[in-house]
Amino acid sequence: MARHLITSALPYINGIKHLGNLVGSQLPADLYARYQRGRGNEVLFLCATDEHGTPAELAAAKTGEAVADYCARMHGVQAELAEGFRLSFDHYGRSSSARNHQLTQHFAGKLAEAGLIEEVSERQVYSNADGRFLPDRYIEGTCPNCGYDRARGDQCENCTKQLDPTDLIDPRSAISGSTDLEVRETKHLFLKQSAMRGQLNDWIDAQTDWPILTTSIAKKWLNDGDGLQDRGITRDLDWGVPVKRGDADWPGMEGKVFYVWFDAPIEYIAAAGEWADAKGLGEADWQRWWRTDEGADDVRYTQFMGKDNVPFHTLGFPTTIMGSGEPWKLVDYIKSFNYLNYDGGQFSTSQGRGVFMDQALEVLPADYWRWWLLSHAPESGDSEFTWENFQQSVNKDLADVLGNFASRVTKFCRSKFGETLPEGGAYGPREEALVADLTARLARYEQLMDAIEVRKAAAELRGIWAAGNEYLQSAAPWSTFKEDPETAAMQVRLGLNLVRLYAVLSQPFIPDAAAKMADAMGGAGAWPEDVAAALSALAPGAPFTVPENLFRKITDEERADWQSRFAGRRG
Repeated sequence: MARHLITSALPYINGIKHLGNLVGSQLPADLYARYQRGRGNEVLFLCATDEHGTPAELAAAKTGEAVADYCARMHGVQAELAEGFRLSFDHYGRSSSARNHQLTQHFAGKLAEAGLIEEVSERQVYSNADGRFLPDRYIEGTCPNCGYDRARGDQCENCTKQLDPTDLIDPRSAISGSTDLEVRETKHLFLKQSAMRGQLNDWIDAQTDWPILTTSIAKKWLNDGDGLQDRGITRDLDWGVPVKRGDADWPGMEGKVFYVWFDAPIEYIAAAGEWADAKGLGEADWQRWWRTDEGADDVRYTQFMGKDNVPFHTLGFPTTIMGSGEPWKLVDYIKSFNYLNYDGGQFSTSQGRGVFMDQALEVLPADYWRWWLLSHAPESGDSEFTWENFQQSVNKDLADVLGNFASRVTKFCRSKFGETLPEGGAYGPREEALVADLTARLARYEQLMDAIEVRKAAAELRGIWAAGNEYLQSAAPWSTFKEDPETAAMQVRLGLNLVRLYAVLSQPFIPDAAAKMADAMGGAGAWPEDVAAALSALAPGAPFTVPENLFRKITDEERADWQSRFAGRRG
């Protein structure tokens, strides 16, 4: 049994995420976790809400809540939506947890001992109108590199160049819009990433199986311009992890907190501790996933994220892990995704353009969205959600191919043979050809799922469904029954075993429909080791039921209504 540690990028706490956020990390991570569990492997699948930083403070101020209360409420909202989309986290934690506070301070202490943290007096932007130092991302201006006029003080979203606030042309407060800014002296801690450049470069070079997208972004940040830069890891904020060296105070850092991008990845580790706490387990139970001196050397660790998060997971977080000098588990594989655009433009949280997770579940059940998003995952490049494509995919793939097959074979069997699998008949050339075809297809499906080639795996799964439909259409048991009831019985029995097989293979993509198919066939089976054996697993006399309609078609009127409803400003 292999052991798989799986994490997806932490969704930020300020609001409900849109479908582009979902397909960029959490949903493909869930697909992989479900697949590995289905193969009989041991899985720990972790995620959490990312709760620190200025955006949380500002969002709480808008609602009139204390920031801690706001984060607690929104964690509940996001956890409920994750459950609605059937995201099978073993634990869904919080970066504001006591575990993460302790671990963040622990790592800071170890990095300081290793000489990788430096106290720097720097000049930082202060907004007189807002009465506060402005975090980098809350300063906007024109990018000196590409001229984009809404670049943030930490990075230009247009050209992705890493920036400092003082680099911006015509800077302004993103909070109030005020240009009444001044630069004041303040002291902060900097993580000396540059000292780790050689070690990081060697580590990244050794990851020969990483996606090109992941490696290219990591290399660009590692070598761009002056190379890897030291980065500030503290901020002048109230909400966050207080700056300490382990358990000890850090003189000169009173009233400061760690930067959200320093503490958030550490929550991956803290979430394992939270999971163990919730289960009543001990320290060794979670450390066996994260510490190589406690057994984590045989763990395969896979991270899922959008491409904008890659630099922090290939450089920043590894610097923390490696620099600590402790035997923590490093990631083995980073699956990164491009962006999902929306119907001719971009998803926009601020404008409410596009479909958000809560709205999606109000419109249709989770499986409809899971199938489209995964089968159109933005792997090799950006992809686009259109309502026409969504309607076509649901109607053809889910309703016509899979749903129609399950409905036809179960209803026909019930009408001619009753609600148990019929006896009689033996395989002929058509059945042998089907077994051979499905054996080859299953091998390809497993290879693609192991490689986390999400779109190709979805296409192969659809091909497995289509093979059953083509067999049923060719065999035509409704015609065979008139002349040869025994052969028709064999054909129907094979078809019912196909429904059971589809339940097992489809579960990572469409878990609710898979559960309905499995229930109709008397329960889910194990992952098939042999297709021929799987297609005779249900013996004559085994009971079955007709599953309720697995998928309904989307009408043209519904499509037009939804396209109009989600084009404008939300709320």
